[in-house]
Amino acid sequence: MKKISKVLIANRGEIALRIIRACKELEIKSVVVFSEIDVNGLWVARADECYPIVGNPIDAYLKYDKIIDIAKKTNCDAIHPGYGFLSESAEFAQACEDNELIFIGPKPKHIELFGDKMASKVAMKKIGVPVLEGTDTPITNMQEGEKIAQEIGYPVIIKAAFGGGGRGMRIVHFADEFSNMFDSATNESIKYFGKGDVFIEKYVQNPRHIEIQVVADSHGNVVHLGERDCSIQRRHQKVIEITPSPLLNDEVRQKLCKISVDAMKELGYESVGTVEFLVDEKDNVYFIEMNTRVQVEHPVTEIVSGVDIIQRMIEIAAGDKLKYKQEEINFRGYAIEFRINSEDPQKNFMPTAGTVKNI
Repeated sequence: MKKISKVLIANRGEIALRIIRACKELEIKSVVVFSEIDVNGLWVARADECYPIVGNPIDAYLKYDKIIDIAKKTNCDAIHPGYGFLSESAEFAQACEDNELIFIGPKPKHIELFGDKMASKVAMKKIGVPVLEGTDTPITNMQEGEKIAQEIGYPVIIKAAFGGGGRGMRIVHFADEFSNMFDSATNESIKYFGKGDVFIEKYVQNPRHIEIQVVADSHGNVVHLGERDCSIQRRHQKVIEITPSPLLNDEVRQKLCKISVDAMKELGYESVGTVEFLVDEKDNVYFIEMNTRVQVEHPVTEIVSGVDIIQRMIEIAAGDKLKYKQEEINFRGYAIEFRINSEDPQKNFMPTAGTVKNI
């Protein structure tokens, strides 16, 4: 058991407020850092302590050396990264450990593994998890990519090897489209992720995008909290999340949950995580990626399962055992989360910033 009595929250906005709430309920003091543009943020007012990070306001929440320094000076025991920013940085997680701070999340090795989509695909395939036919290593050569696409058979999908969120992703239906789509995917991947490496997979027509929420402690116990259906997307980015999925039968649901739990046990995973799958029209399932952090859509799972995911993250980081077995988790009702996207209809509905007004 590791004592956690004070947590620094290396994030902002809604997720910072969510972690503050969990800390208060666990009688843990909360500390937040904030950039100059966030001085009036609600989470800054609600935390027990708050400290500014001077400099570029956009990069403030990525300056992990300063964040760790503040955590040590304020006698924090642990750091919670929330989502985005440093939440999936193995380097940051390791830096926390090196500075005798508890990182509230998975081990650095698992963050690194699942941050590399190709490596995670190979690792999951090795332990018997079904994956889509495609490349096992990232590629940057277009001619090599064309050859692989021919072998797999069209349609194929090109994906950024070191990114997500629909960026660096292109669907190719015919061979004569490949070169343009390959260039477009690699250029976008370089722009957003700093690397142009991609991988190529068989494209599944009309798939259901299903993710399984898992919770794993450091004592070998793993449970799932059911699935979320993220099939309704725009530009490969989630718009609506539903739990439980109205599109799954119980046999496929149980199969996905069992695969996820067994895989996390086999890999020795700790903390919460989300294992994501595609399910085709014939109910074949394929692992696509895993997110080693709390998800934006975690509240729908909490509503239906009755499990506080943020509190469990903190307790697991402190060395606690899970407080319940799988059969003790009762799922009730449905929950839906809608993401409101701001877009400009005069610019082909491209994402845009602005003020929400009553008209």
